[in-house]
Amino acid sequence: MAEFSKQWCEIHDETGIGSDFDIHEIADGLPNEHYTSIICEGFGFVAVAKDINGNILLAFPVEPEEGEDPLEEGMTQVLWKSYEEVVK
Repeated sequence: MAEFSKQWCEIHDETGIGSDFDIHEIADGLPNEHYTSIICEGFGFVAVAKDINGNILLAFPVEPEEGEDPLEEGMTQVLWKSYEEVVK
Protein backbone atom coordinates (compact mmCIF):
# COMPACT_ATOMS: atom_id res chain seq x y z
CA MET A 1 0.00 0.00 0.00
CA ALA A 2 1.39 3.40 -0.95
CA GLU A 3 2.05 5.96 1.77
CA PHE A 4 1.85 9.71 1.29
CA SER A 5 2.97 12.53 3.55
CA LYS A 6 0.61 15.28 4.64
CA GLN A 7 2.85 17.79 2.87
CA TRP A 8 2.67 15.94 -0.46
CA CYS A 9 -1.11 15.65 -0.19
CA GLU A 10 -1.48 19.38 0.53
CA ILE A 11 0.35 20.16 -2.71
CA HIS A 12 -0.65 17.34 -5.08
CA ASP A 13 -3.64 15.33 -3.84
CA GLU A 14 -6.64 16.25 -5.93
CA THR A 15 -8.32 12.88 -5.40
CA GLY A 16 -8.72 13.20 -1.64
CA ILE A 17 -6.83 10.01 -0.76
CA GLY A 18 -5.56 11.63 2.43
CA SER A 19 -2.18 11.48 4.11
CA ASP A 20 -0.59 8.70 6.13
CA PHE A 21 1.94 10.73 8.12
CA ASP A 22 3.25 14.25 8.73
CA ILE A 23 6.93 14.95 8.05
CA HIS A 24 7.00 17.56 10.84
CA GLU A 25 5.56 15.14 13.41
CA ILE A 26 8.13 12.52 12.43
CA ALA A 27 10.97 15.06 12.67
CA ASP A 28 9.70 16.43 16.00
CA GLY A 29 10.21 12.96 17.50
CA LEU A 30 13.82 12.72 16.31
CA PRO A 31 16.90 13.96 18.14
CA ASN A 32 19.33 15.98 16.01
CA GLU A 33 21.63 13.84 13.85
CA HIS A 34 19.17 10.91 13.75
CA TYR A 35 16.85 9.51 11.10
CA THR A 36 13.98 7.10 10.73
CA SER A 37 12.98 5.06 7.71
CA ILE A 38 9.62 6.06 6.26
CA ILE A 39 8.56 6.02 2.62
CA CYS A 40 6.61 8.76 0.87
CA GLU A 41 5.54 7.46 -2.52
CA GLY A 42 4.54 10.97 -3.57
CA PHE A 43 7.86 12.74 -3.03
CA GLY A 44 9.87 9.53 -3.39
CA PHE A 45 11.92 9.69 -0.19
CA VAL A 46 12.77 6.73 2.05
CA ALA A 47 13.76 8.41 5.34
CA VAL A 48 13.33 11.56 7.42
CA ALA A 49 16.26 12.97 9.43
CA LYS A 50 17.42 15.98 11.37
CA ASP A 51 20.88 17.45 10.93
CA ILE A 52 23.11 18.79 13.70
CA ASN A 53 21.14 22.07 13.73
CA GLY A 54 17.70 20.42 13.77
CA ASN A 55 16.95 21.06 10.08
CA ILE A 56 14.77 18.43 8.41
CA LEU A 57 16.41 16.27 5.73
CA LEU A 58 14.80 13.76 3.36
CA ALA A 59 16.63 10.75 1.89
CA PHE A 60 16.15 9.82 -1.76
CA PRO A 61 17.41 6.46 -3.07
CA VAL A 62 20.03 6.57 -5.82
CA GLU A 63 21.44 3.82 -7.96
CA PRO A 64 25.23 3.36 -7.90
CA GLU A 65 27.01 4.70 -10.97
CA GLU A 66 28.20 2.12 -13.46
CA GLY A 67 31.53 0.76 -12.28
CA GLU A 68 30.95 1.75 -8.64
CA ASP A 69 31.01 -0.95 -6.02
CA PRO A 70 27.46 -1.77 -4.95
CA LEU A 71 26.58 -1.44 -1.29
CA GLU A 72 26.11 -4.47 0.90
CA GLU A 73 22.95 -6.42 0.15
CA GLY A 74 19.89 -4.81 1.72
CA MET A 75 21.49 -1.35 1.92
CA THR A 76 20.34 1.64 -0.10
CA GLN A 77 22.55 4.51 -1.20
CA VAL A 78 20.75 7.81 -0.62
CA LEU A 79 21.02 11.48 -1.44
CA TRP A 80 19.97 13.77 1.44
CA LYS A 81 18.00 16.87 0.47
CA SER A 82 16.74 19.65 2.70
CA TYR A 83 13.02 19.80 3.46
CA GLU A 84 12.82 23.24 1.81
CA GLU A 85 14.41 21.89 -1.37
CA VAL A 86 11.73 19.20 -1.69
CA VAL A 87 8.55 20.71 -0.26
CA LYS A 88 7.89 23.83 -2.32
